[in-house]
Amino acid sequence: MGNEQTLDRLEAKTYRVQGLTCTNCAAKFEQNVKSLPGVKEAKVNFGAAKLTVWGEATIDELEQAGAFEQLTIREERERTVQREPFWKRKENRNVFASVALLLFGVAADAADKGMLAIAMYLAAIVIGGYSLFWTGLRNLVSWQFDMKTLMTIAILGATAIGEWQEGAVVVILFAISEALERYSMENARRSIASLMEMAPVEAIIRRGPEEMTVPVEDVRVGDVMIVKPGGKIALDGIVISGASTVNEAAITGESLPVEKTVGDAVFAGTLNGEGFLEVEVTKRADETTLAKMIDLVEEAQAERAPMQAFVDRFARYYTPFVIVTALLIALVPPLVMGGEWLDWIYRGLAVLVIGCPCALVISTPVAIVTAIGNAARRGVLIKGGVYLEQIGRLRAVALDKTGTLTEGKPAVTNVVVYEGTREQLLAIAAAIEKRSQHPLASAIIRKAEEEGAPFLDASVDAFQSLTGKGVKAAVGNETYYIGSPALFTSLIGKLPDEAEKQISAFRDEGKTVMAVGTTDRLLGLIAAADQLRPSAPETVAALRRLGVAEVVMVTGDHEQTAQAIGRQAGVSDIRAGLLPEQKLSAIRELKQRCGITAMVGDGVNDAPALAAADIGVAMGGAGTDAALETADVVLMADDLRQLPYTVHLGRRTLAVIRQNIAVALGLKVLALVAAVPGWLTLWLAVFADMGATLLVTFNSMRLLRVKE
Repeated sequence: MGNEQTLDRLEAKTYRVQGLTCTNCAAKFEQNVKSLPGVKEAKVNFGAAKLTVWGEATIDELEQAGAFEQLTIREERERTVQREPFWKRKENRNVFASVALLLFGVAADAADKGMLAIAMYLAAIVIGGYSLFWTGLRNLVSWQFDMKTLMTIAILGATAIGEWQEGAVVVILFAISEALERYSMENARRSIASLMEMAPVEAIIRRGPEEMTVPVEDVRVGDVMIVKPGGKIALDGIVISGASTVNEAAITGESLPVEKTVGDAVFAGTLNGEGFLEVEVTKRADETTLAKMIDLVEEAQAERAPMQAFVDRFARYYTPFVIVTALLIALVPPLVMGGEWLDWIYRGLAVLVIGCPCALVISTPVAIVTAIGNAARRGVLIKGGVYLEQIGRLRAVALDKTGTLTEGKPAVTNVVVYEGTREQLLAIAAAIEKRSQHPLASAIIRKAEEEGAPFLDASVDAFQSLTGKGVKAAVGNETYYIGSPALFTSLIGKLPDEAEKQISAFRDEGKTVMAVGTTDRLLGLIAAADQLRPSAPETVAALRRLGVAEVVMVTGDHEQTAQAIGRQAGVSDIRAGLLPEQKLSAIRELKQRCGITAMVGDGVNDAPALAAADIGVAMGGAGTDAALETADVVLMADDLRQLPYTVHLGRRTLAVIRQNIAVALGLKVLALVAAVPGWLTLWLAVFADMGATLLVTFNSMRLLRVKE
């Protein structure tokens, strides 16, 4: 507790780490940084390739701590350094020199010049493997048995028994595979890098009469930001002047531009269209929606999934077992059965090499890193490997109605006219409702605007709200009423049979009915409903195709409306009229009956149900801090179609992890079996081990291609 309080008082500084390819290396680098004189605490996020340091340390000191793996350190917000091609990189030049020396050695062998061949092989081993030996020997002294330690023992053993060519081939294969592994891990992490590159580093700000270009870190909340046509929006804010379309794919994954006018929110990293905008900045650079997305993705990639924790525990016992097995293979046959010492030592060394658990340990985290990064680029935030695994095993989904299955705002669906014209009816209703704050009022106004009904200039007097019934006002020389059918029953008595039938039919469809008229006659009916999202039926069908057994709607709305929406959406069960605690009970019952269950809501309401579900999914996270912070999964675009994509990604990720584990263990079992009769050579052992690691990494990278 005391240590945590001390750390709270210290400033934490974050760095990007380039060249981090294995979890063991990440752990070792973390320990090295912790041992630096000015550092109080350090934490390495392997998935995000990020280092957080509490205390004081220079970049030179940090790079020295990572020298065993030739790590490069840079500032947190510094742009990604463009990597040189594989053949031009400094760390790979020695590999090419070693290959050339190996070829000279083979040629010398063919010419029967044994000493020259040995010299060439030895030079290839030293030039290609000196950094490997340096790290491996230090690890051996401290009894740390990682891949480099095992490789060092194997290569030194090979040279000790006169297998010079084998030793050189092993060094070169190992160096090449490490370079390929660095390259593949960089590609796996490119989703985070691409997110970071989306936001500009500078913004055009107007302060008083002057316009200036300043770094985004120096922009203050309340500053006016100028966004030119075709330019990127540097910070979150509210449009105060101008109109344009904005491509928000960076945040929501939705490629279609969104219209923006005065009062609309815009987000850092999004691309302005053809219009000129003035935007009042509402968030600092480190508080924007994009910055929060990057932080959440990186935190998610640092979280260990349950399957990863299991693999790590397995590897702790597996490595010592392999070392003991290698010793037994090297010693028992010569001692007990009179076998040839050099032959059996060679076989033991091969087993030692093949036994390294690198591929097994990396099988889960690289898949998690890739999948979460891919999801973020498509506007879905998954807050950890545990939730990704849960999504992959999802059996039931509970969907809130309002704002999830429906648009979240009422719209006029029907206009029935009994007297006058449709245009007159809408004009009268809109003119009166212009003074009202009721949600249905805005629906009527939108409908009148769509149909061009002339209501804006109408003279409205004596407006009065009739609590629980409706409103009345004088338009022109006559007083009109808008409200529930019950209001008109009290005004004019029994409604016409035709109107009664129409009202009953609308209610059966889950619609709200408003009557329009005077004190003595009914002019018409207006029906409104919170309309089903067009994507809802296809989303429910897609979830069923993905193997989700139950798709249930849970809502506090009344039965008729819920039934109407539920039937249109195609859900398997409808639970209506539920209070928050009843929704909670419904989620618990669903979990008990079906298994892993997700609750999809707006991230603010239905908090108990979201918390009770195995996975809480929030709709519309863009600009909604509460959704970003409370839900396990956030659909940034407020688009239900992102839900089947997320389930599909979870299922694919689980499949890839299982494939990775099977490859990692399967190749090792085959190699171990081949070692006993002597079929497994040292170079083949290295090829199998590092080949498994590369197969696991490249297989995981296939998750970058998962689409809707």
